[in-house]
Amino acid sequence: MKTIFASNPQRICDNPSSPFAYFGWPSVTRLPDGTLAMVASGFRLKHVCPFGKGIICYSKDEGRHWTRPTVLLDTSLDDRDCGIAVFADGRVILTSFNNTLEFQKSVNERERNAHPDEEAAHELIDAYIKASAQMNREEADVGSMYLLSEDGGYTFGEVRRAPITSPHGPFPALNGELLYIGRRFSANNTFDDGAQPYIECWRLNAEDEFEFVSTIPNVSDKYGVLLSCEPHAIQLPSGKIVVHIRVQRGGERPYFTVYQSESLDGGKSFSPPIRLLSEKGGSPAHLMLHSSGVLISTYGYRESPYGIRVMFSKDEGVTWDTDYVLSADGESGDLGYPATVELNDGSLLTVYYQKIGRESVILQRTWRVPDSI
Repeated sequence: MKTIFASNPQRICDNPSSPFAYFGWPSVTRLPDGTLAMVASGFRLKHVCPFGKGIICYSKDEGRHWTRPTVLLDTSLDDRDCGIAVFADGRVILTSFNNTLEFQKSVNERERNAHPDEEAAHELIDAYIKASAQMNREEADVGSMYLLSEDGGYTFGEVRRAPITSPHGPFPALNGELLYIGRRFSANNTFDDGAQPYIECWRLNAEDEFEFVSTIPNVSDKYGVLLSCEPHAIQLPSGKIVVHIRVQRGGERPYFTVYQSESLDGGKSFSPPIRLLSEKGGSPAHLMLHSSGVLISTYGYRESPYGIRVMFSKDEGVTWDTDYVLSADGESGDLGYPATVELNDGSLLTVYYQKIGRESVILQRTWRVPDSI
């Protein structure tokens, strides 16, 4: 086992004095003024519930201290998976998506059968769903969303609609544009078994609306099309775009791993994805380029020992040194979605979520690229 020496985990977001103590799916970036910003979904009862809110925390001292979470997004639905990215011109984008009331209701019924000891929480979710339905907000609120900030990430404008969704959001291209690679949004998470491509590339135009660019081919094996979702991408100084995609399948042939696709023409076309990890090697991934030139991908590992892992590439993703262990102290597979930012001294700060008892919290660890890389 290749272990990375890292700091002890530090809590960024929690809410231990309340039943609304579930935070998940964080992203992190450095704002134009140098402040670190971490976004996530928070103040939830459960992994799937209608109380999710998009939140943001700030650190002015390289992650040593963080502000308490501020709510940026709170629709009548299940606001999840916040991503954040900085434009070349200094503007900031926040992304999220939500689930329909029917989907949340079905999950709550399934959870009620699996965890009858949590009936109070199930009743509260049922009551919220019923009240929300009576308020008739679902049609206006459901979808993949983004908000724009004109002041460097401190205040955000109106909620807009995006055609796709991905946990960590868009990325800045070398030409100053903002590109977004994600899975086409589908209410209730229903898809047609791969008849159409799941992963698409879009660009934000001058009117701050998304325009379609291209698709990424589906992934198949001898048993059929696998589900491709939750990609993250980066454009390297050479112009090459590297995309890491969560590819999965449940049932008797479980699959949960990372595939890579590439574009050499600014996103107009992409290569067929290839697998980087074992069939249950972990996912989803977040990509970042270190100042040393090393490309870093962090990802959740949901097999025992549960935790966060890292892979490194020194040749723009042609080859990878995989399965470095950043953490292995998870209580269950309800963890992951790491995102990483470089600190001023060249070290790295990785945020992720992890279930701890009845809580789910946002944690961070600081570490350095191993000398052996």
